[in-house]
Amino acid sequence: MFSSVKASCLKLNSVLNPYGKGRPLKYLINSNLNRITYLDHAGSALFPESLLKAFTDDLRNNVYGNPHSQNISSKLTYDTIEHVRYRILQHFHTTAEDYTIIFTSGCTAALKLVAEAFPWIPEGTEQTSSRFCYLTDSHTSVVGMRGITASMNVSSVPIKPKEILLSEKNRLPAEEHNCTTPHLFSYPAQSNFSGTKYPLSWIQDIKCGKLCPMKIPGKWFVLLDAASYVSSSPLDLGVHQADFIPISFYKIFGFPTGLGALLVNNRIAPLLRKTYFGGGTAAAYLAGEDFYFPKKSIAERFEDGTVSFLDIIALKHGFDVLEKLTGGMEKIKEHTFALAHYTYTVLSTLKYANGAPVVRIYSDTDFSNPDVQGPIINFNVLDENGEVIGFSQVDKMASLYNIHVRTGCFCNTGACQLHLGISNEDIQRNLQAGHVCGDDVDLVDGRPTGSVRISFGYMSSFEDAQTFLKFIIATRLSMSDTEIPFQSSVTKLTTESVPDDHPSFNNADKLSPIPHISDRELRNNSSVTKMTVNWQPPEAEAESIRAAVSETAVPTCRRGGKPITVTNIYVYPIKSCSAFEVSEWPVGNQGLLYDRNWMVVNQNGVCITQKQEPRLLSFFPLHRLCQTSRYLVKTHDCGDGIADWFSLFLGHPCRLIRQSSDMKNRSHRKTTKGMFSFLKNCDFSLSKHQPLEIEELIRRFRANIVISAPESFEEEEWAEISIGALRFQVMGPCSRCQIICIDQQSGERNKEFLQSLSAARGRKTNFGIYLMNQPLHSSFPDILSVGCQVLPVLKENTEIQPPPTSSEEKCSG
Repeated sequence: MFSSVKASCLKLNSVLNPYGKGRPLKYLINSNLNRITYLDHAGSALFPESLLKAFTDDLRNNVYGNPHSQNISSKLTYDTIEHVRYRILQHFHTTAEDYTIIFTSGCTAALKLVAEAFPWIPEGTEQTSSRFCYLTDSHTSVVGMRGITASMNVSSVPIKPKEILLSEKNRLPAEEHNCTTPHLFSYPAQSNFSGTKYPLSWIQDIKCGKLCPMKIPGKWFVLLDAASYVSSSPLDLGVHQADFIPISFYKIFGFPTGLGALLVNNRIAPLLRKTYFGGGTAAAYLAGEDFYFPKKSIAERFEDGTVSFLDIIALKHGFDVLEKLTGGMEKIKEHTFALAHYTYTVLSTLKYANGAPVVRIYSDTDFSNPDVQGPIINFNVLDENGEVIGFSQVDKMASLYNIHVRTGCFCNTGACQLHLGISNEDIQRNLQAGHVCGDDVDLVDGRPTGSVRISFGYMSSFEDAQTFLKFIIATRLSMSDTEIPFQSSVTKLTTESVPDDHPSFNNADKLSPIPHISDRELRNNSSVTKMTVNWQPPEAEAESIRAAVSETAVPTCRRGGKPITVTNIYVYPIKSCSAFEVSEWPVGNQGLLYDRNWMVVNQNGVCITQKQEPRLLSFFPLHRLCQTSRYLVKTHDCGDGIADWFSLFLGHPCRLIRQSSDMKNRSHRKTTKGMFSFLKNCDFSLSKHQPLEIEELIRRFRANIVISAPESFEEEEWAEISIGALRFQVMGPCSRCQIICIDQQSGERNKEFLQSLSAARGRKTNFGIYLMNQPLHSSFPDILSVGCQVLPVLKENTEIQPPPTSSEEKCSG
C-alpha cells in the first residue's frame, strides 16, 4: 500500500511546479493565498493579480463604447469582442466555420437558452415527439431544463450512469431511418460531484445511434455540460463535436463572474427558434405590426440587449495570463490530477487504531487515469465506529485551519443520492424535517444529507494537499493511534498544528482614544466589563405587568427538581466585541435591549466577526455609541469618527452601523443567545491538556444568560421557561462555530477546542439554547435579574406543576 503512495509522490515531484521554477504559483497569483488553503476550485477559480492589472491597464489606455453604435470607441469594442470570440474558439481547438459563440450571463443561462430554442416537436402531433434525455449525474441547471420542455409538452427521461454504461458495452450498429425528429441528450463532461469524466466518445456514438438506452427513432443532438471539465482539462471540439457546449468563464479564470457562453455547432444553429427579440437582435421590425426580421448572425440573434462588453474584453487578458502562467490546459490537467491522485491515495489509507477507515470516499474511479478522473475528491469523515461526522462540523474544523472546502450536495442531487444511498423518500422526509439544499443540516436521523468536496486548480500547490492531509490527521488521529503513512524526500506529513494567520493580541497593544464618542475610558484588564444598571419602567406600569402575570402566567417546573437560578447576565452591544456583565437588564421583543444592535462591517457592508478579526475582542463597548431615540431606531451609520478609528485599529476600511431595533414589529423579533447550564463542580472538560475554568468557558461561549442547574445540558429538554415576569420560548439548540476556539483575553486560537466539543456532544457542536421572549402587552420592556429562579416546561411533559413553595419563591422581576 505504502509503495503506491511513494510512487504517487515520485510522480508528483515532477509536476510540483510545471509552470516554471521559483516561488509556488499560488503566491504569484494572489498574495492572500499565503494565508489560506483554498480547495474549492470546482466552485470557482481564483483570479491572478496580473489579470486584474492587465485588464485595468487596458481600460485606462482605451475607450470602449457601446458596440451597437458606429463611432470609433464603439467600433473598437465590436472588434475586440470579435477577437475574443476567435480566442475562445482557438482555445477549444475549433473555428468559426464549425461553431458560433453566444455570450450569456453564465452556464445556467446558456442551458436555459438551449431549452427554449431547441426545435422540439411536442406530443400529440403527427410526427414522433421529441425527447429530452439527461444523465442523473447532472447539475441542477441541466435537470431544470425539464421544466421548460414540460411546458412545451415534451417528455424528459432521466438516465442513470450505469444504464448508459451498460449500453456502451452493448453498442448497437448504426441505424438508417428516415425519421428526422430532433432529440436532445445532455451529460456532463465531468461530474461536479465526484470528478468522474464521462467519455467524450459518447458524443459521436449518441449522434449515430450506436449508444442510446432508449431505442427512439429520430435525430439525436448532444449537449455537453463542460463547465466543470474545462476548468482543468483541455477540450478539443475539432475531435469531439458536441452540438451545444455551455461554459462559465469564472470556472477557468476566476474573473469575470456573471459571464458565460454557449458554443453552438453550426449544423444545428439554423434550426434554433427565437420568440423574444431584444435590442441588437433585429435586422428590422415594426412597432405597430407583427413584423420582425432577425439579424443574420446567430450570435447577434440570441444575444439580447447589449452584451457585457467590458467583461468580455477581460477574457482576452484571462487567456493571455493563463497561457503565460501555466503553458496551457494540458499542463494544468497533469498538475491538478497529480495533486488529486496523491491526496486520494494517502486519504484512502488513513485508518483508526481499530482498523476502521477515517473517511468514506465517493468515487467511480481509483484515481489512476486523468482521462477518467478530474481533480475532485468527495468524501465524508467517519468516527471510529464508522458513523458519519456531519459535513458542517468538518467545515467548521477546516475553517480553524484556514482551509476552504465545499459541503452539501453541490447542486447535484442525482449524484448525491447515488453515492450516499439517499432514496427519493429520504429527500422528501428530509425536506419535511426542515432540511433544504444549501443549509447546514448535515445529518437527519443519523444519516448524512451531503458530503465534503475538495478540488484542485492550476494555482494549487503540493503544500495545499499536505496541509489538508495534516488537518485530517491532526483532527481525527493522534500519533498513538497511527503512524504517518510514509516518510520520503518529497513529502513529510506531520500532525503539527498549522500556524495561525492572526497574531496574538497582547496586553501591549493599546487602543487609541475615540474623540467625541464616549466619556468612558476603554478598559484593558478584562474581557468583560461589569456595571450596575437600575432600569425600571414607571411603577404603575410595573404593577400592571405583575398583576397580569399573577392572573395568567402559571409557572411550571420539573417535578422534584432542585432550583435553577440565573447566575450571570451579559450584554454584547457590538457583535463579536466584548461584553458588559450586568445584574439586571431590560428584555424587549428583540431580546436583551441593545444586545448585538451594533456591528462592524467592511467596505462592502459585510459584517466582520472574530472569525476574521480576533482583535475585536479587545474592544469594549462604549456607554454611548450613537445618538438614538429610546426605543425605535432605524438602521443607520454611526459616523465617520468611529469608522476612522475602527479602520485604523483593524488596518482596513470598515464602519460601525446599528441594526434596526423596532421593538413593536414582531416579524423582526430576534432570539436571545440563550441559556447555558454550567456546573461549578462539572467534570466536563473541553481541553484534553487542561480543564478550563468556568469563567473561561463563559467568556468563550458568549452567552446572554448563564444559569446554575443540577444537570449539565438539561436546558436542551425544555420547551419554554419562566424567569420572574418573563416568559421565553425555546427556539432550539445553538450550534457552535470556531469563535469558541478564540481565547477571549489573548486572541489566541486553540484548534482542538471545537473538535473536543464535537466529540463530547456526539459529533455535534451544540451548546446552549436560543430563547424567544414572549412579551406582555406593554410599552416598556420587562426586567431580567441575576438570582431569579428559572421555571421550565419540559418538551415531553407539559403537565402544570404546582407553584414553588415559599422556600423556592420566584423572583418578582
